[in-house]
Amino acid sequence: MKAANSRGTAPGTPPRTRILVVGGGYVGMYTALRLQRKLRAGEAEVTVVSPEPYMTYQPFLPEAAAGSISPRHVVVPLRRVLGACHVVIGEARSIDHAKRTATVTTLAAEDGAGDVEIAYDELVLAPGSVSRTLPVPGLADHGIGFKTVEEAIGLRNHVIEQMDIASSTRDPALRSAALTFVFVGGGYAGVEALGELEDMARYASRFYHNIKPEDMRWVLVEASDRILPEVGPEMGVYTVRELRRRNIDLRLETRLDSCENRVAVLSDGARFPTRTVVWTAGVKPHPVLAATDLPRNERGRLVCTARLTVDGAEHAWAAGDAAAVPDLTADEPGRECAPNAQHALRQAKVLADNLLASLRGEPLKDYAHRYAGSVASLGLHKGVAHVYGRKIKGYPAWFMHRAYHLSRVPTFNRKMRVLAEWSLSGLFKREIVSLGSLEHPRAEFELAAGGGHRTPPPPPVPDPPQDRPS
Repeated sequence: MKAANSRGTAPGTPPRTRILVVGGGYVGMYTALRLQRKLRAGEAEVTVVSPEPYMTYQPFLPEAAAGSISPRHVVVPLRRVLGACHVVIGEARSIDHAKRTATVTTLAAEDGAGDVEIAYDELVLAPGSVSRTLPVPGLADHGIGFKTVEEAIGLRNHVIEQMDIASSTRDPALRSAALTFVFVGGGYAGVEALGELEDMARYASRFYHNIKPEDMRWVLVEASDRILPEVGPEMGVYTVRELRRRNIDLRLETRLDSCENRVAVLSDGARFPTRTVVWTAGVKPHPVLAATDLPRNERGRLVCTARLTVDGAEHAWAAGDAAAVPDLTADEPGRECAPNAQHALRQAKVLADNLLASLRGEPLKDYAHRYAGSVASLGLHKGVAHVYGRKIKGYPAWFMHRAYHLSRVPTFNRKMRVLAEWSLSGLFKREIVSLGSLEHPRAEFELAAGGGHRTPPPPPVPDPPQDRPS
């Protein structure tokens, strides 16, 4: 195990404070960026550990999947933005706060370099969250997530590929399975991904001589009795009505019991073959939190104070999905801030300011932000919003969704690139090309070098059982 992040100060000068930021998402990047801007010369050095060299602006993932935004424009390169920070690409495996060390597995570990041990004086834990899966038979084999840009673009390629399969086969069972798309989870990720991809596939179908929009089956499975709870009951009902108007099969108070052998089995008794199961049924705290000696609550999140310090642990800070931060604006005492981007962006600012204040012996501030509301896209020119008590739907809500997120996406560079793409999309037709070969870049060379099939034939699909009445 190798040591890293030595202070390296000149003799006779006080050592700089070593700040370690674990995570390169909303909180990690914005905290490091604010520290970078406000630190005095020689006051501290900031190290950012992130598994990816970029921060993903997740609200744009549905539009990236639909082809409205280029995938490289929904990510922000950390090294460009955090030029004064030391960026380490790797996965934090464990943290011993008592010893002020973090164990990190870097990309060099693939060549036998081993883990790196990073020492620090101040710790900012912002690793975010990961998909929360359930022990559903077949889910690990056939499920597709929707939390990263790679998953979003992979899903886009997959949907277009299924349309190509359906267009080229004479097997009605295979065609039916290829044109059946199941989304599990009625929150933001599931509804927006379904709305954008259905809209994209509906447009793409006009270029297939034997596929019509009504040939495709889109299913949304939600365990509770409503979808998009963040926009309120009234807008949730409107969203259900709008999606059903587009012939999307919404199944509320229903669970996915199995997807073995590419057959979706629902708790209401429905069974149908499908080659696409998208899992967006919630998230859970990052596993690294369990490998620390810091206090966690019953849901696995770090117990934090309103000042964004880890409760009972000196020199430890946390925010975002990983932190259970008390909501000082809530009417009911004991409530916590929701783990969403709206809080994460604002918490990062307060966290960085409080960390600097603690280094300089200044008083800390409490984090307090009253939830402003929510906006959601349901496809091109369609959306819902509940902002500051006002309920908005249709085109105005969709426009508000784009305007809000354009104002929040980091860096002027990214704002202008996204705005340019949106402007061009109003002048030219939507792109419907699938670049699935990018997921297997060596396939062409392996074919030339070793022979064999360019693309393996799809597996056989079982005879489609009929839906049973619930």
